[in-house]
Formats: sequence, C-alpha cells, structure tokens
Amino acid sequence: MEKIHVDKLERFYNLLEMKKEIDLELGELKKEFNQLLDESVGENRAGEFVEAGYQLKRQIRKTEKYDEERTVQLLEDLQMEDLIETVRRPDKTKIHAAIELGLIRGEQLEDMIVRQYSRVLQVKQV
Repeated sequence: MEKIHVDKLERFYNLLEMKKEIDLELGELKKEFNQLLDESVGENRAGEFVEAGYQLKRQIRKTEKYDEERTVQLLEDLQMEDLIETVRRPDKTKIHAAIELGLIRGEQLEDMIVRQYSRVLQVKQV
C-alpha cells in the first residue's frame, strides 16, 4: 500500500474546513433569498429574480403524507382496518433470542443477512 503523504492530509483537512465555511455561507444566502422571494411572490410559491446577468429561480416541491399514528387511530375507530397496511419484517430481537434458545441455527439465516458498510474519513489537527 502506498503511503499517505502529509501534504495530502493537510489539503484534505483544509478543504473540509473550507467546505464548512462555504456550507454555512450558502445556508445564510439561501435563507436571505427565500425571505426575499417570500415577500415578493408569497410563501411556498415559485418565483424568480433576474439581476445583472444572474437569475435566481425558486421551485416548490410539495409532498404530502398521512400522520401515521393519528390516521391509523382514526381508521381503527372507524373500523376500517382494511385501509391499514400491515408491514411484515423480521424481528431481530426475537430472532437472536430464538438462536440463543436453540430453536433455530444461526447458520440457517447466514445467507439472509444483508450487510451495508459506510466509509467515513476524518482528518483532525492534533
């Protein structure tokens, strides 16, 4: 394996610091632009602004979903359980308990395990 050079570690660290500053400033600008568009075209409305060769355009995407707990309660109260989705999924706690008790062998489930890995890099000045 090739050695990681200190200059690349330093560059990585510096870029991460710059990214934090950029993300913060972008967040502040987005907030300001959204406020201005809220005032000029209305809250949650599409709009645009053109100035000195730049176009700022806001699109609005709307998503709707039911409040799960309250909707299920209402449907149960109305005796409309057929409108409630039953989600069938393995209960990890019960599976482990069944393996511990010898009711099922862990090897039987080995091919069923889906493993996901996340790779995170972190560089700090020490």
